[in-house]
Amino acid sequence: MNTTHTPSMATLEPIWYVIDAKGQRLGRLATAVARVLRGKNKPIYTPFLDTGDYVIVVNAKDIEVTGKKRSQKLYRRHSGRPGGMKMETFAQLNARIPERIIEEAVRGMLPKNRLGRSLFTKLRVYPGPNHPHEAQQPQVMQLEAA
Repeated sequence: MNTTHTPSMATLEPIWYVIDAKGQRLGRLATAVARVLRGKNKPIYTPFLDTGDYVIVVNAKDIEVTGKKRSQKLYRRHSGRPGGMKMETFAQLNARIPERIIEEAVRGMLPKNRLGRSLFTKLRVYPGPNHPHEAQQPQVMQLEAA
């Protein structure tokens, strides 16, 4: 009788990765980050477990988009009150809170359940080149050039 091996949460040791977003395309970066957060880059990947690693994204303000997305792509949020819809373009949000652009792109690629919310807490995004996670000894992850 064959049995499927399910990894124990006690045996999992997450790794910290640093990804530089400078000059990267938004969608391709978000796909790579979501893949690492889920753990799909590991042979022990299990769809219903958190087998992923931590990801630190630096230089979020230097993310690239193609075409006219800089002026036409809209980010919406709602206060919950009548008439509370707020909209801003990619350029406006990038000037105000550049981290939110990458966070929203990655969140959309994670499962829409409690596992996805748990995985999202393993993502750290910073607008500049510095981050406060040197104690975790993160490894630099290289992505293909855009």
